[in-house]
Amino acid sequence: MEHQQNSSSVNVAEVDEKLLKVQSAIVQFKAIKGALIPVLHEVQDIYGYLPEHVLQIVSTELNLPMSEIYGVASFYHFFSLTPKGENVVHVCLGTACYIKGAQAVLDRLSTELNVPVQGTTADNKFTLEATRCLGACGLAPVMTIGEKVHGRLVSNNIPKILNEYK
Repeated sequence: MEHQQNSSSVNVAEVDEKLLKVQSAIVQFKAIKGALIPVLHEVQDIYGYLPEHVLQIVSTELNLPMSEIYGVASFYHFFSLTPKGENVVHVCLGTACYIKGAQAVLDRLSTELNVPVQGTTADNKFTLEATRCLGACGLAPVMTIGEKVHGRLVSNNIPKILNEYK
């Protein structure tokens, strides 16, 4: 019983630290017009996504309805309402990439990671996402893992690339 109390104390302290950072961001941006987007960016940087309980706090502190917050969060693709893996894999399905075999790359990634597109692996190591264009058409087909760009892909290269991140 004693061990459980210590364990939950650590979790509460971690949660409190994150909420203090959120409160600090709200204070920093509250006075400026259009504060919602920078606050949401800060929340996502802190948590990795936009948790509902934190959005409730943002709603109260910025005096904005939840519907407006969800409207903004769901409109902009860089916000996520669900947790993401440690490594986010974006596969370009724009015209140039698609013509050069991006679908086969995406299918191989899905198989190798054992996760559907827009899904996160059970170990939270990877999130697989399809995107419209990554702006690297000359490297088609292309994907990014975090900030790193992988171009001129063939599906047989996928296991080797993924091993770099495991």
